[in-house]
Order: sequence, then structure tokens, then C-alpha cells
Amino acid sequence: MKVLFLNYEYPPLGGGASVATEAILKEWSALLDMEVHLVTASVGAVLEQSRLGNNVHIHRVPIGKNPQKLHSQSLKDILVYSVKTWFFLRTFLREECKKQKFDVTLAFFTVPCGFIAYLVKLFYRIPYVVSLRGADVPGFSEKYDTFYLFAKPLVRFLWKHAEKVIPNSIGIRDLAQKTSAHQPMEVIENGVNTETFHPKNEGKSFSPVIFLSTSRLTPRKGIHSLIEAFALVIKYAKVPVELHLIGEGEQKEPLEARVKELGIENQVKFFGRVEHRLLPQFYQKAHVFVLPSKNEGMSNSALEALASGLPLVVSGTGGMQELVTEGKNGFFIDPELTAPFAETLLSLVQNQGSLIAFGRESRQRAELRGWDKVALHFKNALEQSIRK
Repeated sequence: MKVLFLNYEYPPLGGGASVATEAILKEWSALLDMEVHLVTASVGAVLEQSRLGNNVHIHRVPIGKNPQKLHSQSLKDILVYSVKTWFFLRTFLREECKKQKFDVTLAFFTVPCGFIAYLVKLFYRIPYVVSLRGADVPGFSEKYDTFYLFAKPLVRFLWKHAEKVIPNSIGIRDLAQKTSAHQPMEVIENGVNTETFHPKNEGKSFSPVIFLSTSRLTPRKGIHSLIEAFALVIKYAKVPVELHLIGEGEQKEPLEARVKELGIENQVKFFGRVEHRLLPQFYQKAHVFVLPSKNEGMSNSALEALASGLPLVVSGTGGMQELVTEGKNGFFIDPELTAPFAETLLSLVQNQGSLIAFGRESRQRAELRGWDKVALHFKNALEQSIRK
């Protein structure tokens, strides 16, 4: 099977979809019956090409990306990627199809990649599958409310003409069906590398108790609510506590300013952007993972915390309902209710037995979610779409 894969996010660019793409491609690189070509964006100024194994080819088109904003994509970034990818594909597909025609296109994100995949179908008669990742689903992020208002008809159109539409969580499926109630959808949840991310079972200190959040520092992620709640935890906890924040974004400076106003800068540490390969040590040092976001797809960060044997304190949105069982491996909170949020965090500080038991349950759940299973599910879905 010959697959064209479109995603403008690929390490070092992007967040969860970038991690998922890399993980799936690594699994596919070991399969002799697949040839895959990913067309993604580059930080550099020229077309870059590389391979994973012998059968996965990565083509990075230059988009003039700001290297200081690797985790977020501006409207300009997306538009430039769309135009440059289409012009790249016009020559690339003509040459590749002389060797062997592509069987199917897999597009991560409805817009822009689903739109490009539709053009490929229109001009080259190659069917496509769309994977919904979160922000491409109307209603997911307040940041894109104006865009969603105008994009809904296009989104419905692109889903209708896809062979399959694949949300990455039940929560994303339910949200997507508010836009297109009768669109058939097949959920394939994100996975996690349980070898890279695993608990540190020996010599872990509980002084201080460390809360960890790894996310973009944007309003949707609710880190401002976490800081307010954590200030109360500091006030009432009988043991030392710290909050470690990993990530970058437009809210970093306002969040740092608020931490100083609260006088808790000694207990709250901003680490900025951390390379993905270095993240396991942060999870292993932490005791509780917290993500109070307004909306999520299937959070890779939450999955990594799960595999690292951490209790999860999260808002009950998106794929979180599939990762956490209240009182077994974590708790759901309302980010807007500061006092109850703080009480939940404080209850874990005061009960180290819960930290250990919840962590074991998280690890057991993660072991059922390897990327090998996710990659196989996508492969099967693509094969089914070809046979239609």
C-alpha cells in the first residue's frame, strides 16, 4: 500500500499531532508492505528530505517558520504550507505516479490538510481519509470561533467526500457530530510509548510533592486556573509542594507576572519548551499530572503522564473521560471553581497512599495503548478505504 500522508506538524514543529505522526511513522517504517510519503513543514529555507527505514519518506516544505514559535501555527503558517505543499505535490505526484500510483491519502486535520487531500482526489483520483485532531473541529477552541463560523460548510464538505473520518477520541467524535450529525466516524485514539514513558519506582521522594503540567501556555489550557488553585494548596499544605510548568505560548509572561503577584515564585517553576526526548525525566520526578484545559482531543501529555504512573487531575473534556476514572486513577475538576480545584489537589498531597495506588492504575491503563496498536488500526482503516 502506497500512502500519501499530510500533516503540517512534525517534530520539532507542533504538539500532539506532531508526536502522533512521528510515532505512527516509526511503527510503519518496520512494515514491508507499506510505502509512505509524509509532506510536512520545515523550519529551514529549502525543501528537506529524509527517511525512516527504507519505506517512510519525509518531505519538509519551507514555510518561513518563526523558530521561536515551534509549538504553535499561525494562520500565515497554515496558508503558506497549503500553497507550497500543493505546488510541491503537482510535480511530486506526477513523477511518483509514473512509478506506482498512491493508493490513499491520510490527512491529519480537516483544514488545511483535508482540503489539500480533496484537491489530490479531484485531480489525481486518490481517495482520502481525514483524522480529526481537535482544533480542526468546529467548537473546539474559542480562539477559532470566527473561523469556525465560516469554515463549517467547508468542513462538512470535506468530511462528506472522505472515505473515512477518524476522530482521535470519543469526545472529539461527539463534538464533530454537532457539525455533521449523520457523518459516519470511526474513533482511533492516540497511543503512548510505554517504554520511553514509565514510572520511576525506586528512590522517589515525596518532599516536595510535585505537580506537573505540560501544555501550550494559552487561555484554552487553563493554566491560569491551575496557578490560582495551587496558591491555595501552598497555603494549606503541611508538606512542601511545587508546580512545574512545561511549555511556551502567549500567556507565559502574564502567568509569570501573576505568580509574582501571589508571591509563590519559589514554588512555581517555568521550564519553557522542553525537547520531547527529555520529558520522561520530568514525569518521573513528578507526583501528580494536572491539565485543566477547556477542551482536548486525546491529549498526548495526559497519555505520557498515564504511562509514567501518575495520577491525573483534569477537566472532564474531550478524551479525558477515556483516560480517567474518578477516584481510581485521578479526579475531574472544573477549572473555573478555584476552591474545589485546590481541595482536589490538596487531597492528593495529604494522602500519599492514593498517589501510589492511582499511579499504578494509570500505568496499567497505559499499557493497553501502545503506538503499535494505533498504527495498525490506521493501517487497517486505510486498507478498508481503498476497498470501498
